[in-house]
Amino acid sequence: MTKELIPQLMPQEPTGQAHIDLKPQVSTPLNLMLGLLGGVALAVMIALNSELAKYGSPLLASWVAHGVGTLVALLLLGAVRLRQGALTRRNEAAPWWAYLGGLPGAFTVVLGAMTVNSALGLSASIAFIMAGQILFGLVCDSLGLFGMARRRLSRGQGAALTVMTLGALIVLLAQEGA
Repeated sequence: MTKELIPQLMPQEPTGQAHIDLKPQVSTPLNLMLGLLGGVALAVMIALNSELAKYGSPLLASWVAHGVGTLVALLLLGAVRLRQGALTRRNEAAPWWAYLGGLPGAFTVVLGAMTVNSALGLSASIAFIMAGQILFGLVCDSLGLFGMARRRLSRGQGAALTVMTLGALIVLLAQEGA
């Protein structure tokens, strides 16, 4: 099954260059698994950066995280280019604002380190971070922000945000009552 999904993720162009199709597609088990792994990676990142912030500061943790991330990204880019050729999507330039993804990343590290090292702790911090991600994701989907496909929001999605926020509050209240 995974072998069948890989061509959807990176179909080969006639030129032999790899191509990543970023258009909205039907959810597949691979997409769901990758989303879950992304969530786990985010939680690990927040935990590690928060630990580093204890020995320096949240800003130091952000600098180190992005420096290490840059080195790993460069190594991965080099490995992919050696193996497959350049990764391309289109021949046109990305909009200027698409290059600013590191800004919220830096704030995520700093804010995450500050909240994890507060009374919130790791689990409540991650619960509220996830609630914020869902809220902003719904706003982006409904308005088509940042080049996202515009999607009509449903009551179910509003209910999911409400349940997620209540879950974050329950995590917080349960740890305070423990």
